[in-house]
Amino acid sequence: MDKVLQKKFDEVRKLIGNTPMIEISYRYRKKEERTLYFKLEYYNVSGSVKDRMALNVLECAYKNGTISPDHIIAETTSGNTGIAFCCLGAYLGHEVLIYMPDWMSEERKKMMSAFGAKLELVSREQGGFKGCLKAVEELKKKNSAIFTPLQFENKHNTMAHFTTTGPEIAAQLKMFDKSCDAVIAGVGTGGTIMGLGKYLKTVNPNTKVYPMEPASSPTLSTGHQVGKHRIQGISDEFIPPILKLDELDEIIAVDDGDAIIMAQKLSRELGLGAGISSGANFAGAVKVQNLLGADKTVVSVFSDDNKKYLSTDLIREEPVRDGYLAPDIELLSYRAAKL
Repeated sequence: MDKVLQKKFDEVRKLIGNTPMIEISYRYRKKEERTLYFKLEYYNVSGSVKDRMALNVLECAYKNGTISPDHIIAETTSGNTGIAFCCLGAYLGHEVLIYMPDWMSEERKKMMSAFGAKLELVSREQGGFKGCLKAVEELKKKNSAIFTPLQFENKHNTMAHFTTTGPEIAAQLKMFDKSCDAVIAGVGTGGTIMGLGKYLKTVNPNTKVYPMEPASSPTLSTGHQVGKHRIQGISDEFIPPILKLDELDEIIAVDDGDAIIMAQKLSRELGLGAGISSGANFAGAVKVQNLLGADKTVVSVFSDDNKKYLSTDLIREEPVRDGYLAPDIELLSYRAAKL
């Protein structure tokens, strides 16, 4: 990699990572006060946890010689990954082509277009997410000037979180005089939970590592697409190759309605504009604490914020159903730690 390009990577890296961590105090079913810990990943440059992966994948590709300045970046995404590659592609001077299911939020589509990317929308009749993957694969075969990040199988996805997010979590927990007992995250590619789990186990081998999926679309539990859900960014119709379920603890299921209500509560009661997947991670973290004990230190991420969901059910009244956790959660306050 030449010096000019390396300097670009060095500069944009200053805008990715070292995100704040918050300790949220809450009560569940009016009992004892508890705490949970979350990384605010919407502080990254394009607004999500996926910036970490996109930066590492592109930088490693340049170092390995698998991408050059004249390559077009083409990727399949349900939103945040595409936005991250559009943002970094624009900064590095690449044309970006994104294939995405057409039912994703309008905000996601418009953000990608705002970064100058070309967007190809694929309907369920055209194969949905798997149709997107097939289209990118066929494009790569026809055009040697295409670089495909292959986020679902790229080891540099997992390593981004092993080398940055994981160490940050360990350091910030020390600021709260805590160490990690368990980590949970929704599974899109699986890179976040695999990277975090691998790193945090180097600090404490007894750390529990929980993948989370939508209760109405239990792909991880069944091995194939089942039903539909509204937690954009996770459960993309198949089990990703980089996700190793045999290395993780049990799968945690969260209802998408519960995730929506929890995200609404975070915004209305604490002023934290969390997206639906962040609400799901909070609900999942409560489930883990219920499983392990109220005194256990459970960590997760707020993957993105509410700005990408303004055209979705996040801003509508969500009916409460039996079994939801969110109505039984009283949010109290938060404290922040910044590296």
